[in-house]
Amino acid sequence: MSWQPENSNLNQLLTILRDAISPSNKEQAILQQRLLRFNEYAEYNSYLVYILVKMIHEDGYTRAIAGLTLKNNLLNHFNLTPLVTLNYVKQVSLEALDHPDPDSTVRRAIGSVITAIVVRGQVLNWPESIHALINKLDSPEPLAVEMALDTLQKICEDNMMDMNDDINKSMLDQIIYKLIPFSSHPIPRFRVLAISAISYSIPHKSPSLLKHMDDFLRSLFFAASDETVQVRQEVCRSFIMLLDNFTNHVLPHLEQMIEYMIYCNQSENSQIALEASEFWNRFANIEHLHHYLIPYLPRTIPVILKSLEYTEEDLLAFGDYDEGDEEQTLLLPRYRRKHSGIQIHNDDDEEEDLEDDDEDDVEDDGFFSVWTLRKYSATSLEALTMAFKSHVVTVLLPLLDQSMFHSQQWKTVESGILALGAAAEGGMNDLTPHLPVLIPFLVTNLSSPNVYIRYISCWTISRFSSWLLSQCDDQESRSRYFEPALRELLRRILDRNIRVQEAACSAFSILEEQATSKELVPYLPVILNHLTRALRLYGNRNLRLLYDTLGTLAESVGSALNDPQCISVLMPPLISKWNSLVDTDHHLFPLLACLTDIATSLGTGFLPFTEPVFSRCVLLVTNILQTAVLDGEDEFDDEWISTPLDLLSGIVQGLGSQVEPFVKNSTLLPLLTVCSHYHSRCEILQPTYALIGDLAKACFSCLEPYLEKMMPELLREIGNDDLEYMSVRNNAIWAVGEIAVRWQKIRDYMPDILPSCIPLIGRSTHIQENVINTIGRLGLTSHQFLAQYLPLIGYAWLRQSKSIKETEEKDTAFQGFCKAVDAYPQGLSQEAIYMLFDIIHQWQQPSDDLQVLFKRITNNYNTLYFNK
Repeated sequence: MSWQPENSNLNQLLTILRDAISPSNKEQAILQQRLLRFNEYAEYNSYLVYILVKMIHEDGYTRAIAGLTLKNNLLNHFNLTPLVTLNYVKQVSLEALDHPDPDSTVRRAIGSVITAIVVRGQVLNWPESIHALINKLDSPEPLAVEMALDTLQKICEDNMMDMNDDINKSMLDQIIYKLIPFSSHPIPRFRVLAISAISYSIPHKSPSLLKHMDDFLRSLFFAASDETVQVRQEVCRSFIMLLDNFTNHVLPHLEQMIEYMIYCNQSENSQIALEASEFWNRFANIEHLHHYLIPYLPRTIPVILKSLEYTEEDLLAFGDYDEGDEEQTLLLPRYRRKHSGIQIHNDDDEEEDLEDDDEDDVEDDGFFSVWTLRKYSATSLEALTMAFKSHVVTVLLPLLDQSMFHSQQWKTVESGILALGAAAEGGMNDLTPHLPVLIPFLVTNLSSPNVYIRYISCWTISRFSSWLLSQCDDQESRSRYFEPALRELLRRILDRNIRVQEAACSAFSILEEQATSKELVPYLPVILNHLTRALRLYGNRNLRLLYDTLGTLAESVGSALNDPQCISVLMPPLISKWNSLVDTDHHLFPLLACLTDIATSLGTGFLPFTEPVFSRCVLLVTNILQTAVLDGEDEFDDEWISTPLDLLSGIVQGLGSQVEPFVKNSTLLPLLTVCSHYHSRCEILQPTYALIGDLAKACFSCLEPYLEKMMPELLREIGNDDLEYMSVRNNAIWAVGEIAVRWQKIRDYMPDILPSCIPLIGRSTHIQENVINTIGRLGLTSHQFLAQYLPLIGYAWLRQSKSIKETEEKDTAFQGFCKAVDAYPQGLSQEAIYMLFDIIHQWQQPSDDLQVLFKRITNNYNTLYFNK
């Protein structure tokens, strides 16, 4: 093909590519626009491949950028590429295999282009590329071989599903056959690429790999002792995938693999050890192989335990900490160093409120989420304990005794505490007899001078929350175990170190979630004292956790929080935080969520704080909606609407009918009418319909004038089958049920509501309770209409209702259903009648109205059928 570029276009494109090597942020957007304009040229990709391959005297970076741009064009606009241009790109790319460029970045860019064509165009449309790459594996030129290996590895990674297809399996057979010998090639990179390429066929359970399985396994075991780290990493990865996907084929080699993983898990190279540690996690999930590993647990567990110890890299990730200065507060990671103010709290209750400016520390979550050998090992130990239970605990306990009680090295002690926490869930039964000794040890270490031990002790003791709470039944056990643990956790919430604060808040939240009001209420004053002091102490990052802890506490203790003493301690600092944040501050979100739980629990106790909070929530929603209208676009964060609406729901639920004046004096209902029209935004619709239902319960007279506008939107979502909108649908169904109890005009919508709800009976557990209750409640005002459907739904409705707890909603639902039955008793089959009698007999506390209906229906059926 004799295509040649036009010089002016070529020079213009070269200039842009050269400028793109290191552009500033402002220039980046301009360069992207200029590059996009080149898409108007049908021959654009021809220019790019020409620069990449033909212009050997051009700077390598410029050529590589041309290749990257070409690859992205092909991936994103493959079907728009003219055939003549695509053929030229193919031709030039394959020619490059014959004359591999000295620049490795250029070679890899060419390989990426070939891969993109294979991925988008499928192998069967360009088999020449695979044959050319396979042939190059026999080349005497190392660069040609490396380029072929690198490209095949990319193709196997990105397109294995296509390669593994029956049409292409002969080519995959050839690839695997040719690659296996490279696992022992003298050049390390060749070994890495070959093993990696083959490994991508393992998860696909490739018949081509199975055909060469014996040879592949031999090659892996040969490479297992390789001195190159990357080779051994690939060997470990391959063994793990083979265990998962070709379990029966590796059984003859399983003991050899276990031995190898124990060896690699002890490697001084953390990357090799990390790969090996994943093996135990996978093994734990393959139950029928467990008996193979049991004899090796006495050797495996100590290796994993050793891997739990902090490395220097782990310590740097945790923070810049000087082990010789146990009382020093951790410095923050480099990119957060500008936030130098860390608040200090001393045990004598003296507090220093230092300046906090950590607005951007949300990045920190990503920083600390990097998976390390320590984290992988903890996960593997947890998985093994879940799978092997007493087999692991029996091995682990003597090791923990040595590491935690008899070691002078803080890293060893700390790793033992981590191991105990990791083993807690799976080994609880076997650990329980030892907890009277272990728990006091953990409580003591909650106040260790070593920050790392304090941190991990918080996490580990939270893993035994259920045991601690079980001690509350006996006063002596409560005093000996629960109260000391509670006291020390609360003190750690006020720790001087921000990471310990974080761990303590998380641990206490777990304790709260598992507790009942009975366990926590006696300690509410001291709990609130510590948590509210933390409100003054924490920076923004940990405030999010603290707000969650306060919200969880409110959920756990419920109305017990509505005590004047509790309110006087809790609310002033929260309202102070509320007042300190401007309406555009995203730190409002966690505070709004916290106040939602608190308002619900306080009930009427929230009344003194309602007006400013209610008004501001309405204003937040108003501002967002007005801005969207003025700008003519809906580009805003849904949370600015959903979170205030959630808080308003909490207030409405808590105040009940006393919320009416606040609703009347606001623009809330017109706002909800607008919100209900955001059909494409489920994050807005979900709280909108929940609030409509809450308002129907609390102050129906306020809601009624707006129902004619809201009902079409509610009906729309009741019929919405989109799984993403399941929660929206659920709330819409519930809201309609609440409206049906109070609105006579609901009968006008019955022909639309019932046909949408009836198919949902028995279909989804997520919305089942609301479907059953709403259908029944519709009978309160429209029992004649509902009665027509009894032959169709009677038995199914009754059967599903049996699993629903007795609540006020279920009571009113049965009132509506029974009215329909009373109107048309012949509508129920004999089977349904017997089920209804059974439900009536088992009902514990029916309301007076329901009791009257039960008696009437029983008498009617006895007269109709049983006393003839």
